[in-house]
Amino acid sequence: MTLWTAVLAASILCLGLKAVGYLLPQGWLDAPRPARIADLLTVALLSALVVVQALATGPAIVVDARLPAVAVAAVLLWLRAPFLVVVAAAAVTAALLRALGWAI
Repeated sequence: MTLWTAVLAASILCLGLKAVGYLLPQGWLDAPRPARIADLLTVALLSALVVVQALATGPAIVVDARLPAVAVAAVLLWLRAPFLVVVAAAAVTAALLRALGWAI
């Protein structure tokens, strides 16, 4: 299977799932359980994206300056720092570590 075949297959699958969503009765979608699953699925997908972007370089897992930067961002978010401060602190952390030689 080529990359484009996989992309087209995934696109068709997504379109089909969206079409099925329109065919479901409204009562099923208004129930608390599907709403909770949708909320948790969003968080899980975003978390997976962050982990892949922070640890992956091609097919390999690499621990470099990105991981401490993400840790700094997580701590600042936990402390409820403003988002701009979180982004700036993570960028400065990664830049300092790379300047010290801990780079890709």
